[in-house]
Amino acid sequence: QVQLVESGGGLVQAGGSLRLSCAASGRTFSTYVMGWFRQAPGKEREFVARINWSGGTTYYADSVKGRFTISRDNAKNTVYLQMNSLKPEDTALYYCAAARWSGTIVRMTENNFGSWGQGTQVPVSS
Repeated sequence: QVQLVESGGGLVQAGGSLRLSCAASGRTFSTYVMGWFRQAPGKEREFVARINWSGGTTYYADSVKGRFTISRDNAKNTVYLQMNSLKPEDTALYYCAAARWSGTIVRMTENNFGSWGQGTQVPVSS
């Protein structure tokens, strides 16, 4: 399994931007599908975005489409989540996750992700 460490979280005002990073250990990072998930206070964890091994295919939750962008740099073993036009309802603990997956990433579920980071807090003030 790969070890994941998120960073970049912090308090931001509504309408602002933030970029999260997730650094992965190991030499096989480029073989993993990477994803971002979030969990708001009192709610279940939900999917945000995912990206295939090459970065050529991405998939987003409807709630963030057009505002968030997932990307990866395989040379740096890092995946990013650029968040623009943030809203108070984006407030959550954001997790990075990795999955061994060979099919289309559209059909993936949270259960396909076997490695998880500890999360980074993103509070959005109104």
